[in-house]
Amino acid sequence: MIKNKINNRTTLIEPVPQKGFIETDFIQDITERGLNYLETGFPIHFRGRTGTGKTTLAMHIASKIGRPVVLIHGDEEFTTADLVGGEHGYRKSKMVDNYIHSVLKTEENMTKRWVDNRLTTAVKYGYTLIYDEFTRSRPEANNILLSVLEENILELPAERGNENYLQVNPDFRVIFTSNPEEYAGTHETQDALRDRMVTIDLNDFDEDTEVAITSSKSDIGMEDTKKVVSLVRDFRSSEVCEIIPTVRASIMICKAAHHWDVQAIASNSTFRQICMDILNSQTNRFGPTHTNGRIKNVLNELIDKHCTDPKSKIKAKTEKKNTTQPLTQQ
Repeated sequence: MIKNKINNRTTLIEPVPQKGFIETDFIQDITERGLNYLETGFPIHFRGRTGTGKTTLAMHIASKIGRPVVLIHGDEEFTTADLVGGEHGYRKSKMVDNYIHSVLKTEENMTKRWVDNRLTTAVKYGYTLIYDEFTRSRPEANNILLSVLEENILELPAERGNENYLQVNPDFRVIFTSNPEEYAGTHETQDALRDRMVTIDLNDFDEDTEVAITSSKSDIGMEDTKKVVSLVRDFRSSEVCEIIPTVRASIMICKAAHHWDVQAIASNSTFRQICMDILNSQTNRFGPTHTNGRIKNVLNELIDKHCTDPKSKIKAKTEKKNTTQPLTQQ
């Protein structure tokens, strides 16, 4: 992406296709649905837990739209001014009149300086607004969005000057993202705002997509990648996780295994420890509690199940074949 600062409050992002971005059928379906809703005039809202690719998908769709992007990250301390703009600093002007040589007249004026913030800039010029984790902002700060999304009008404070209302540019688009409301630090979305957007819930990727994403972000072999993804997916569905692991856990395991130059096999103690360290830290919120032993037991079982050494399988088949040979008659 390319950044272009237009004032001291707003930076534009020129989205470009991401190198190595994975577009499986799963991703293409979400992308097409999102673009169709936006073209119809509806804002879209990607909702899902951490690691489900909300922001990445939002940026990907924005790159398809082809307009500059204004990015806002939700914040507990946000006010309406942080979205619309406000008075920042002063503008000073000075006039010197020396028309009569013996008379010097000076006049100075100082006025407060208004600066548009990111929402106003996006509305005015028809940029794509990505409001990331918007539920981290208090509902009263987001109320300004109601008239923007419904009446296509942005109401401006009197301090801005003579322009009290701003007509929304036809090219303006909005993409929201949020974590589920039970997450710490989030606020409940007001019904009036939720009613004006189309919410697309993002759950975990399908297995093919997880394998493709993990493979693209690590240099480990495809066979080992599939083992790790299967291991993480099985662990995700177990009942010992306080926090559900995402595809990020698979990526971290594969990157670590590549760095230490170890294979994804159960007989390798280093690989086993990597899985223990990463998956325990990703899923255990409270540290060494009574669940630690359960997590370790489940992980050991899953590592043995998914990461069997191919040589061990060949040996086991050979031994089984030998023990089942019919006895020859003497």
